[in-house]
Amino acid sequence: MNRRDVQDSKRIGYAETTIGLGTRAEGKLASDSGIRIEGEFQGEIACKGDVIVGEYGIARAGIAAQILTIADKVFGDVNVKGRLTIAASGQPHGNVLAHSILVQDGGIYNGHCRMERQTESKPRHLREHDPSQPAPQPAKEIPAKEKSRQAGSRADIRGAERTG
Repeated sequence: MNRRDVQDSKRIGYAETTIGLGTRAEGKLASDSGIRIEGEFQGEIACKGDVIVGEYGIARAGIAAQILTIADKVFGDVNVKGRLTIAASGQPHGNVLAHSILVQDGGIYNGHCRMERQTESKPRHLREHDPSQPAPQPAKEIPAKEKSRQAGSRADIRGAERTG
């Protein structure tokens, strides 16, 4: 594979491995580049690229992928590091863990969904807190009646300063 082929294989939606219409396969499928299923697959899929289950594809499989597009049926749990797209004709049946999900009008989803952000760095804190010190307390809300009383006493103090 030359350099251009490698670059092309990293394109979004590009599938170097295809299970074509009329083909049935089963087992464990692992790939560093894209996979497209237009036939039937049963087993497990682990893909570092994109997986597309096309309009005529059926996957009875657990699927782990960077990006997953479902345009027909998937029976099994999916783990997507990026975006899961359920096309208008798509029907995933199983649990989903994904960074983001797009369901087109007409798409059907049956299962449980959990969305998580990718955690590459620790969350930033606005201010570090020393655990040996008591935690700062939030400001207490002052009722409107008390606020007007405080405002009146401030006016009295200002008036006394001017006359004094």
